[in-house]
Amino acid sequence: MTQDVPRESQSARLERAVRAAEQALIEFEIALETFRIEVENFSRLHHQKLGPMYTRLDELDALIAEARARSSGDPEDLRKAQEARGMVQPMPGVDELFHDWLDGDGLSPEAAAMLTEQPVRPPRRVRPSDEARKLYRELARKAHPDLAQEDGERARREEFIARVNGAYGRGDEALLRELAAEWEAGPRPEPAPLTESEELYARLEWLSQRKELLTLLAKDLEESAIGAMLRMAPDDPDRLLDEIAEQLLAQVSEREAELARLVQ
Repeated sequence: MTQDVPRESQSARLERAVRAAEQALIEFEIALETFRIEVENFSRLHHQKLGPMYTRLDELDALIAEARARSSGDPEDLRKAQEARGMVQPMPGVDELFHDWLDGDGLSPEAAAMLTEQPVRPPRRVRPSDEARKLYRELARKAHPDLAQEDGERARREEFIARVNGAYGRGDEALLRELAAEWEAGPRPEPAPLTESEELYARLEWLSQRKELLTLLAKDLEESAIGAMLRMAPDDPDRLLDEIAEQLLAQVSEREAELARLVQ
């Protein structure tokens, strides 16, 4: 004779669904934050490495257009020359040029190298190590604010996760280890009491809305120019920068040759 297995209550099913949705949302946020950091770092390197080449191309385009306008005197050529000149970014002032390049002894080595026409140290790429990624994922799962049921606990987790995100963004593996130890030594949240069905439904609704918001943020990142470039070479983005630099240098050479022909 078989024994009937008690059916799971509606409240228990809802609670299980909420827990699953919470974990799914946390995993999604971890992936989104990782991609955001990659996009941010790649954008910074893209600007530092390729920005001067883009500026040089804009300047050459303006010079070429101005040379053509002087030669032809045509009003349309003059308009195009003015438009091209308007695209050229002005040279930054000293304060702007050396923003964040000053240390306690004055100019940093990078800034001093620029002034003395010495080679400038290439920008350091911040890419979290595999161990840093592992530590970050573990901390995000344990301390995520979305797991809090009370305002006080949520505030504590938000402050802690902000420090975790900062350490991860800098690729600071040692600090992530310290934060992991700090979390383990800190107060452990009390198990959440059994919630009513209405509260569980509301929690599921909030999780769904949060996921929709994060999906929009992820889409914006993926569809941005830098995000699209990063997805072209996720395993070796530095190689992609080198390839783009080669293409830009070739374009600079072509523009310079064209300008030389026009001003002969």
